[in-house]
Amino acid sequence: MFPRGMRVPLCLSLLLAGWLSAGEFHPPAATPEGYAVPQPGRKFTFPRDHGSHPEFKVEWWYVTGHLEAPGGRRFGFQATFFRQAQTPPGASGDHPGPAHIHMAHMALLDVEGKRFLHQERLAREGWDTTASTSDLEVRNGPWSLRRGENDRLELAGGVRAEALWNLSLAPAKPLVVFGEDGVSRKSESPTASSHYLTWPRLEVSGSLEWEGKSLPVTGLAWMDHEISSNQLSEGQAGWDWASLQLRDGSEIMVYRLRDKAGKADPFSSLTWVDPRGGTRSVKAEGFTWQSGRHWKSPTTGGDYPVENTVTAVNPATGRKETYRLRPLQDSQELEGRVGGIPYWEGACEVLDAEGNSVGNAFVELTGYAADLGRRL
Repeated sequence: MFPRGMRVPLCLSLLLAGWLSAGEFHPPAATPEGYAVPQPGRKFTFPRDHGSHPEFKVEWWYVTGHLEAPGGRRFGFQATFFRQAQTPPGASGDHPGPAHIHMAHMALLDVEGKRFLHQERLAREGWDTTASTSDLEVRNGPWSLRRGENDRLELAGGVRAEALWNLSLAPAKPLVVFGEDGVSRKSESPTASSHYLTWPRLEVSGSLEWEGKSLPVTGLAWMDHEISSNQLSEGQAGWDWASLQLRDGSEIMVYRLRDKAGKADPFSSLTWVDPRGGTRSVKAEGFTWQSGRHWKSPTTGGDYPVENTVTAVNPATGRKETYRLRPLQDSQELEGRVGGIPYWEGACEVLDAEGNSVGNAFVELTGYAADLGRRL
């Protein structure tokens, strides 16, 4: 749910409308700038809605996953593609520069080798950087993500000359739309929301070029597509987000939006995804996110709570479940050298209350190494 480390002009501008209707949620059609605002009841049409939505200011396609090579060697990977509009639809006057700019992030964790690599790319819209409006097909230089037959995704990515991967990702369960009536709200502001589409369980196969070898890999991935024009409000300082893929076939998507005092915003949310793809969601009062052990970045000085515990009642059983998210390596920070905002995006193992491994996760931590209020 994070706009993944972007600064102006690759950030979500905070358009502080400060308006909230009584009763039903009735957001304005557009932000004060003129960008579209997510509307309740939107009827998504596919494959078109897998593609880009230039009437919204920002959107991103985000893939994280865990891979295994022969012999049990483990890797974590991230691939994120961003698009941000530079002028609202129908804007008049002189607006020099491209209509959209694009950023992409790639990261790879070699668990056994204890190495974490990452890279960012920034480009203007053009022949080498595109986002289709008819289907999922995004590209930033040599990196690309596209949808093929039967919703199978094809991802080509890498980190400089050190790593290269070509992965095929097949949905193991239906696409999920998070939020209420198609809108995922992030604060009281009626414009702070997104359309949030996710494939919560993708079966991965492909190859990884690493340390001079071509390794066949398999695994599981998670893919988010968020469409928005504004996500935060003035009092929010950052967010903690996680996707859990449990071995019982279910998933959890959870985010804690933090205010400047470090407390959870009421619009924080947790959603259970059952093995058939059904969802049950609760707001901040329905779960706890407890931060534990910290790691301090020697590069940015960011002090990240890299070990976290999530507790909530499982709607399938009625029992309270506790999951500890333990990082596979502490140093999984993307330093923001191009985007300007450092953040931690890490592959984790999921442990139950007894310490048993019950799945894998990815965790994102923002607002610990940069003042998001100044940048977003």
